[in-house]
Order: sequence, then C-alpha cells, then structure tokens
Amino acid sequence: MNASGKTASSESMILRRRQGAVETITMNRPAQYNSIPAAMIGEIKAALDDVAQDQSVRAVVIAGEGKAFCAGHDLKEMMSSRSYDFTREIFDRCCEMMMTIQQMPQPVIARVHGMATAAGCQLVAMCDLAVAAESATFATSGITLGLFCATPGVAVARNLLRKNALEMLLTGEFVDARRAQAWGLVNRVVPDAELDAELARLIDAIISKPREVIAFGKKVFYQQVEMPMAKAYGIAADAMACNVMMEDAAEGVGAFIAKRKPDWKT
Repeated sequence: MNASGKTASSESMILRRRQGAVETITMNRPAQYNSIPAAMIGEIKAALDDVAQDQSVRAVVIAGEGKAFCAGHDLKEMMSSRSYDFTREIFDRCCEMMMTIQQMPQPVIARVHGMATAAGCQLVAMCDLAVAAESATFATSGITLGLFCATPGVAVARNLLRKNALEMLLTGEFVDARRAQAWGLVNRVVPDAELDAELARLIDAIISKPREVIAFGKKVFYQQVEMPMAKAYGIAADAMACNVMMEDAAEGVGAFIAKRKPDWKT
C-alpha cells in the first residue's frame, strides 16, 4: 500500500507517495539506473494525468530510486525491433509524457541525484524546476552510441544557451551539477545530504502561495515563452487583467495594503 492509499503492483515501474499536498513519483528500476521502457513511460503519464485532476496536490516531485535519477531510454527495448514505426511510437509516447509535465496545473520539480542522461536529462529539463545533489551529473550522451539526442535536445535547448546545449549534444560529455546550474538546467545545487531539505524549502515557498494563481501563472508562462515578443506581451497583458479579477489578487493586494498576512482562498 502506498501513501496515497493505492496498492502498488509488484510489476509497477514507478512508486507514488503522498505527503501532505506533495505527490512524489519515483522511477523504480534501480538495477537499470531507472532507464525508461515504454511501459514506464505509460505509467508516468498515467500518474501525471491522475495528479493533474487532484486539486489537493499542490506540487509534484519526480525522483529516481537507487543510485541514479534516470539513464534515459531502455536501449535494449529500443533496438529489439529496428523498425521506424516501433521506435517512432516509443518517442511519440515519451514526448507526450514530457509535454504533460508542462501542461498540468501543479509545478513539477525534479529531485536529481546520480546521473541524468539522455531522456533522463530531458526529463530534468522538462520539469518546471529542478534541485540537484552536488554529486549529480548530466549528459545527452546518445552521440557516443551513434544516436544524436534529438528529443532531449528539444528540452535542453529551451533551458540552456544554444552553444551550451550544442556542446552537450555534440560531445555527449558529462556536466557536473554546478555547471548544470550555471547553464540553467537546474535551479539549486546542494550537498547530497541536504537534497531533501532544500527540495522541501523550495516546495514550501511555492505551496504557501494561492493554488489557483500558481496554476494560472504556469499556463500563461508556457503560452508566451516561445512566442514573438509583441504576441507574448499581448497574452501577458490579458493574463494580468484576468488575474486582477481573481479573488486571490484582491485578498493579496488588500493584505499588503493593510499590512497583514493574506488569507488565501485556494
């Protein structure tokens, strides 16, 4: 029985744990460094879809069991049938799962320890935020196997400067946690023993804010971030006007003026 009250199958490739308003989804193939076969992609996607509908969940953590965060796709599965249709379906399903992270209303935070390579690095980049242990390492290492990390590159290129992204993609070399932070792949880096405490501090800072405004703001951010500036400002101006009409905005501004603590309704 897991913390959310659901019985986990012995065949499950993920673990789910609820602690207060935080749901943790843990990849659970430690012997394989949490490499992601198609079945795990489906399980993660189903868990994210489930959580997205649950308003009692204020933040989601994605983690890995064992010594690594995630070593990317399961290469044995991928190469078991070298047909275009077979491999395209795997990548389509993975891209859909990755996009779900940014489409859901709750902030999703990667808890990174050990290595995060290829699709594992992509997963870190797709999360809204990421906290890493000092020992964490990152790579889009497919090129070393003759596989250019094209799909991880979509996410990595939207976090890093272009030349930094291409350095990772063209060399496959590992980047340490501090460089990953400097390049924009992760938000915070702490000693390994402090990883969970730092993650809790970040989550507390988020869930102390109104749920409805957090969800609204996340949606607006991803709507505008890839658009030309004039169109982005149009979306943002409309969002600000709509936000002002919300109950939480009236409460927050009123509390600020009255010099009191806001009483959020959501």
